[in-house]
Amino acid sequence: MPRRRRKTLIPEAEPALDRFKYEVAEDLGLADKVKRVGWGDMTSRECGLVGGNMVRRMIRYAEEKMPKDQTQ
Repeated sequence: MPRRRRKTLIPEAEPALDRFKYEVAEDLGLADKVKRVGWGDMTSRECGLVGGNMVRRMIRYAEEKMPKDQTQ
């Protein structure tokens, strides 16, 4: 089955997102496995865990930076 590759809206952000992905994997204790087998051989559950935590952190960061009057 061919792998889907989404096109990044801001190509300059790709390196930062990759670093962020590895940072989250490290925090979840998955960095050693990623280095050993690569992202392609990680389980869907593990990849989803990393992606879900990335989204949570990005949302938390955006909410913290948002002016208080816009959060209601």
